Amino acid sequence: MRERLVKERRSKGLTQKQVAEIIGISEVYVRKIEKGLRNPGRETMLKFEILYKTPAKKLFPDLFRVSIDTKCIKEKSKEVC
Repeated sequence: MRERLVKERRSKGLTQKQVAEIIGISEVYVRKIEKGLRNPGRETMLKFEILYKTPAKKLFPDLFRVSIDTKCIKEKSKEVC
């Protein structure tokens, strides 16, 4: 669940259907994005940023997480997995 995304929508008093109409996507897609079942494309992400006046990194933190597998790097020294 992308809690910040849901929080921003609720703070503006919007339903998922209203967000879908404003952004120009389906209500089902909004629901799946909020639940984290689907990831928005860059254009859709920008529309959420504009609507909520909040950076995408805060709305979609899971998409901006960087994971470095240091164990893999140490084991293969010259290769990066």
